[in-house]
Amino acid sequence: MKIILAPMEGVVDHAMRELLTAGGDYDLCITEFVRVVDQAYKPAYFHKISPELRQGGTTRAGTPVRIQLLGQHPQWMAENAVTAAALGSPGVDLNFGCPAKTVNRHKGGAVLLKEPESLYQIVRAVRAAVPAAVSVSAKMRLGYETADLANDCARAIEAAGADMLTVHARTKVEGYRPPAHWHVIDDIRQQVAIPVIANGDIWSRADAEACRRISGCDDIMIGRGGLSLPNLAATIRRDKAPQSWAKTCDLLIRYAVFNRDKYQRGYLPSRIKQWFSYLKRQYPEAPPLFEKIKRLRDVAEMIEVIRRER
Repeated sequence: MKIILAPMEGVVDHAMRELLTAGGDYDLCITEFVRVVDQAYKPAYFHKISPELRQGGTTRAGTPVRIQLLGQHPQWMAENAVTAAALGSPGVDLNFGCPAKTVNRHKGGAVLLKEPESLYQIVRAVRAAVPAAVSVSAKMRLGYETADLANDCARAIEAAGADMLTVHARTKVEGYRPPAHWHVIDDIRQQVAIPVIANGDIWSRADAEACRRISGCDDIMIGRGGLSLPNLAATIRRDKAPQSWAKTCDLLIRYAVFNRDKYQRGYLPSRIKQWFSYLKRQYPEAPPLFEKIKRLRDVAEMIEVIRRER
């Protein structure tokens, strides 16, 4: 079984990847997406998205970190894929699942699931542009409004040369509303020969087992669940006990310290508060602590409160 850390825009940044992969239970991470419109980015931008490129394309724990691209123009996607591969990204992932309205309005992400031929052209261009040894993977949802084209999309992605496909078990319109339709992933999996990774609503070891059984997939991708329970991958892979609240507070502090000089003033506190929105699902201690920090704008103050209340 492979466990992959999902690419969550605005959430799973370099620091988060370092913290969550420290235990060695993830097999792969996918970066926040690089939004490709009509330009080829310079190496500096890729290094900003994935500082891991400077250390062999892995986290300090040795987990590979793959660049993800999001866009609709095959040639620009291909050119940026070439740069990512040349910089050492262990593969290139293509985002056909982002549900954000702004992205979809500009013909990126999940809106492309209306057009299997567009998926084919993008994947084919990227596959042809990068060396054969470089993995080209894709992530999709079940569809935009319905799952009617799910099999067509998966077959197009495979036919164009992708070697791995992650499927989030909801349509774009469903967003993140439960339930995740794992049984539909099973239908898709049977349409293609490449590995299919199941994603969606995996919050616990029991969820992972159920998802694998229902979807028929050996491998899974976890996102929000990994933020809600920072050692979720270890509970799934090694049957570890859920991490204590005290240890999770230590992670919050380490995250704040790690990013203290990276983000503009005011942005880092927002990211820390955002993490609490996930933690409250797992930890009853999270909501009362959030109440004590929600109006704070100074990171040092936040750290002090978290340390005192842990």
